[in-house]
Amino acid sequence: MSSSEHKDISLNVDEDGFLKDFDSWNENVACTIAEKEGVSQECPLSSERMDILKYMRDYYQKFEAFPIVRAVCKNVGQEKDCQYTEFPDPIVAWKIAGLPKPTPEVLAKIRHY
Repeated sequence: MSSSEHKDISLNVDEDGFLKDFDSWNENVACTIAEKEGVSQECPLSSERMDILKYMRDYYQKFEAFPIVRAVCKNVGQEKDCQYTEFPDPIVAWKIAGLPKPTPEVLAKIRHY
């Protein structure tokens, strides 16, 4: 276990930067992770990005799985390729959403989408 501090936000993350405690996530944490991952320098994150992240978190909480990428945009009322536009790498989106580190099998499936 490791911790990281960035702009007065303390993150409890693993060696790959995945948040260790699902419940410690909030919009400030998401923004901090997005900055560290080079996805965004703007805080707060855009409402489009936050809608995607919140949907991913809700879906994960219900099903303990990554949502089908094509379904994310439909469910948040955005253009069909919104996730790729807002988060070109789905693994980085997973990390910013504060989801636990995916298993190698899940990583392979996510990268396949």
